[in-house]
Amino acid sequence: QVEFADIILISKTDLVSKEQIANLTAILKTLNTQAKIIPISAGNVVIDEILDTGLFNFTKAQQAPGWLKEIRGEHIPETQEYGISSFNYIAHRPFDPNKFYQFLHNTEQYGKLLRSKGYFWLATRPEFCGQWNQAGGIADHGFAGMFYKSLPKTEWPIDEEALAEINSKWQEPFGDMRQELVFIGQSLNQEAMTVALDACLLSDDLLLQGKERWRSLKDPFPVWEESL
Repeated sequence: QVEFADIILISKTDLVSKEQIANLTAILKTLNTQAKIIPISAGNVVIDEILDTGLFNFTKAQQAPGWLKEIRGEHIPETQEYGISSFNYIAHRPFDPNKFYQFLHNTEQYGKLLRSKGYFWLATRPEFCGQWNQAGGIADHGFAGMFYKSLPKTEWPIDEEALAEINSKWQEPFGDMRQELVFIGQSLNQEAMTVALDACLLSDDLLLQGKERWRSLKDPFPVWEESL
């Protein structure tokens, strides 16, 4: 809701310090780059500021989330004063499922992760794309679909915009199969996170052994029902 809101009210501001309000405002502006943020106390707000504002625009709402801007290459300005930063991780080889699973369940060592989202590619499920979605303490992962590399071109979209998008992500020998994850947080150790994610990728030796060998790796992720 924060990501798609036009107006965000920060309530009970009389119960916290100005520094806490400023810190929260910085976080909200990172998650939603366009919303109007209004601090209030005791429920007092000017009605004209929140009703019949005419601010909602569906197209803009779809483009507003900070993670989406980051994944499109529109880097979110870092808020140095509050240690807020973001980065996009991209790799064109599959993850060892067990190593990546352990990474996802131990991110607290890299700082305070506020938001992360994107797509991942497991070596044990080479045709399929996984989806990762995390906000605060809530996270989930699951089936996102099949990579176009795994589909005959007769099943590809035919409109030019969609094809251009596919081609922009294409890199041989694996086509559109890739890792593409966005991380937004406070005091994030981007270098350590990147090193840890790189360590989850298959080694050159495993990569060359092929998909049958990949499928024998330990995979703690739940079965993706949609892919059956």
